[in-house]
Amino acid sequence: MATKKTNLPSKNAVVDSCACEIGESERKATGVDPEIKASNLRRLRRLEGQIRGLQRMVEEDRYCADILTQVSSVQEALRSVARALMRNHLSHCATQAIRSGSVEERQAMYDELLELIYKNAR
Repeated sequence: MATKKTNLPSKNAVVDSCACEIGESERKATGVDPEIKASNLRRLRRLEGQIRGLQRMVEEDRYCADILTQVSSVQEALRSVARALMRNHLSHCATQAIRSGSVEERQAMYDELLELIYKNAR
């Protein structure tokens, strides 16, 4: 999750607004709770280790059901990260666009949210 540095009043502060900036080359979230970001990074690092473990299991010809169980575990952990990211996006980026954006910005946000919901429902 790419973020812009902000001057937060405290380590545990939650950023109230987000103006997910759209630049020429990339978009960046500007309203990211530092604790959520740290939690997501920890989860992703743990997942990285789980994926390496899955690779070893395949290399070692481990029992298929055991590998599949671990694959399910990784998928659920990824879904957990996705839920946290979606919550942040809804709390900051989408809320900002819907509350104070132009008609075009609001419509673009609605379209983006629908695409994300349907993409993650598969």
